[in-house]
Amino acid sequence: MHGVRPEVPPEVPLDFAREWIEFPDPADPRHVVRADLTWLSSAWSCVFGRGCAGVVEGRPDDGCCSHGAFFTDEDDLARVTAAVADLADGDWQLAPVGRGAWTEEDRTEEGQAEEDRAEEGQAPEAGGVRSLRTRLVDGACVFLNRPGFPGGTGCALHRMALREELHPLYTKPDVCWQLPVRREQERVERPDGTTVLVSSIGEFDRRGWGPGGHDLHWWCTGSTAAHVSAEPLVVTYAAELTALLGAPAYAELRRLTEARLDRGMVAPHPASPRPHRP
Repeated sequence: MHGVRPEVPPEVPLDFAREWIEFPDPADPRHVVRADLTWLSSAWSCVFGRGCAGVVEGRPDDGCCSHGAFFTDEDDLARVTAAVADLADGDWQLAPVGRGAWTEEDRTEEGQAEEDRAEEGQAPEAGGVRSLRTRLVDGACVFLNRPGFPGGTGCALHRMALREELHPLYTKPDVCWQLPVRREQERVERPDGTTVLVSSIGEFDRRGWGPGGHDLHWWCTGSTAAHVSAEPLVVTYAAELTALLGAPAYAELRRLTEARLDRGMVAPHPASPRPHRP
């Protein structure tokens, strides 16, 4: 098991039997959804602050916030920028150092290549964007409130959303509210010449981070310590899945998942005690 150390909760192997389903979006015949029923029927739940071992050794209080959050597109950045403007000091421990300087450029080889092209007046490579992420301060995201903060440990943007009675997906970067669900989209040409958009919904496991994912100190999706929900993920992540797929497609996904659970026909996730049904 890659990246797992004896002092952290164990993880199941990355490869095991999964059950997938594919169906057309009831609202759009040109959109097809592929979904990992094994993952969506699992008992996974975020255990930040109640058993999370963190992705960096010795920093369990960071959870998965140690490396900052990369932005997916301009809309993602604009939404978070608007949310930051609404953050009160009581929400955000690092406001004194973060306001006005809460993003930074990625310095990986890929990010540096994009920056070099921009400085030389060249257009980005096809599909490429400048790699921007939330700033890191003392080894973790600038929006992470550390232990001892009167407002509580955890994401300042998450705290503000709850205070305003909003779902955190309206204030946090895309990668933060989507995790640990992974959506991949691809336009597929069918044998008859028609084209559909295929949205694949699955588990954001260690491989989702690329080669470096195997080096994470701990990752929750494959750990029994995080499969503790009384309801399946397709229910507890209703808002996130609706945002990713649209309301009609989510409703059909939930109907199909629950019907399979009722019949006991879903290949179970090995980290879950059993497939759950509300």
